[in-house]
Amino acid sequence: MRAWHVHRNGEPGEVMRLEEAERPVPGDGQVLLKVRAANINFPDALLCRGQYQITPPLPFTPGVEICGETEDGRRVIANPALPHGGLAEYAVADAAALLPAPDALDDAEAAALHIGYQTGWFGLHRRAHLKEGETLLVHAAAGGVGSAAVQLGRAAGARVIGVVGGPEKAEVARGLGCDLVIDRRADDIVGAVKEATGGRGADVVYDPVGGDAYAKSAKCVAFEGRILVVGFASGAIPTPALNHALVKNYSIVGLHWGLYNTKDPRAVLECHDHLTELAAKGAVKPLVSERLPLGRAAAAVQRVADGTTTGRVTVLPALPEEAAA
Repeated sequence: MRAWHVHRNGEPGEVMRLEEAERPVPGDGQVLLKVRAANINFPDALLCRGQYQITPPLPFTPGVEICGETEDGRRVIANPALPHGGLAEYAVADAAALLPAPDALDDAEAAALHIGYQTGWFGLHRRAHLKEGETLLVHAAAGGVGSAAVQLGRAAGARVIGVVGGPEKAEVARGLGCDLVIDRRADDIVGAVKEATGGRGADVVYDPVGGDAYAKSAKCVAFEGRILVVGFASGAIPTPALNHALVKNYSIVGLHWGLYNTKDPRAVLECHDHLTELAAKGAVKPLVSERLPLGRAAAAVQRVADGTTTGRVTVLPALPEEAAA
């Protein structure tokens, strides 16, 4: 089979190599999966750089989220067990963690339903307790993680304000249904949020960016608001001023979705049931901006790392190398 391997840590475009390899052999409690679609996530770039919380032994195959096919023909969603990641023709995954791929979604969409949407659902509902009618501010609203939060916020009946970088991403965010879109490169985020909310601010802030995005969030979060710390795509980890949280009476809420897989796996299954229902109703539909053949995966991981993509970029190993959409 063909698989992308990382033999040394560094930038994805420099260290990923497409090579011939033996099919991985499942361990105890694992299954072999034929990869139908592999969704590229920011953690794939961090894995290549050696900066992720999990450090698989070299060489390894990136790809933390797939739609795969079991040997008995079932279409499933899985997080591959590293070092045998999803950017390959075959991967392995824990049998107990397999989730049925929703019939309402194709392979690329199903692959993109898992990490970003589970993170959004747990963040908005379990951690921030988003209520109907509240205002939700989503940073990086046109990206893979942000676009999921926008759709889930709308499904919950919230008013959604999306923050993006540039006019092209602003158009994507409007297409997702944001009630207001703010271009961080041209607009005053704090002023725009306060104006749109009559001075109140955002009830819930969804922040997968960190850095300056967090600093601005703290300036426009509402009384009894909740800032959800989801990730640090900017590369800058903020240091919150706790006295500011005290005097403005807001909460800073962390979310590490991966912990639920070990601490409360049943909640992950229940969340998937909710997401499947929303997909069946058309309330959520992963934004797949690109469908690429396996040979283009390294360049795609690099673009995700650089923050130049919108929605989700998905690799389909069976797609001919000359094809892309």
